[in-house]
Amino acid sequence: MGTSPTDHIILRYFPELTERQLDQFDALDTLYRDWNAKINVISRKDIDNLYTHHVLHSLGIARAISFRPGTKVLDIGTGGGFPGIPLAILFPECHFHLIDSIGKKVRVAQAVADALKLGNVTTAHRNAVEEHGRYDFIVSRGVADLRELARLIKKNVEHRQLNSLPPGLLCLKGGNLEGELHPFRKQALTWNLSDFFEEDFFETKKLIYVQL
Repeated sequence: MGTSPTDHIILRYFPELTERQLDQFDALDTLYRDWNAKINVISRKDIDNLYTHHVLHSLGIARAISFRPGTKVLDIGTGGGFPGIPLAILFPECHFHLIDSIGKKVRVAQAVADALKLGNVTTAHRNAVEEHGRYDFIVSRGVADLRELARLIKKNVEHRQLNSLPPGLLCLKGGNLEGELHPFRKQALTWNLSDFFEEDFFETKKLIYVQL
């Protein structure tokens, strides 16, 4: 029996996955390679690192919070579907709305969601200013300065206590964040992804939560 693409990395950290979830994670490799040949949504040099640099990185959010059924999540600047697609696979009873200002990237995210039969994913070609829906959490992978991002998406926060953390922003970032975090020092939490994942890639990667 052959080894699936996720056997060595996703299952190591998420051993409770169902067979359907495993199949969906396995399918990401072929889907993103095929789409990347047409539309460059992941650096050509980085496609071989899809599971570590993109899928597992996205799932870092799930190390800080396990979204409860019915949670609504907005993924801003999703690109080809990160972190939204991996999170939607992991949390099938939650709804994920993925938006990006670049139409061709949204097209890839929607095509991947369709191929995986992810009924809990919707997408839209729009930027944060144009998005008026309300969500329990807004997620992103380093698309903007935290201060600017918080200002843009404050209108989108649904104020209800459904999860272990109050509604707010969950942002995957890297580097020195002292300046960005300063205005939120009383309402922010920071996790080092290296505490969850042992791969070298995560040494400088962080997850930031800001209550909004």
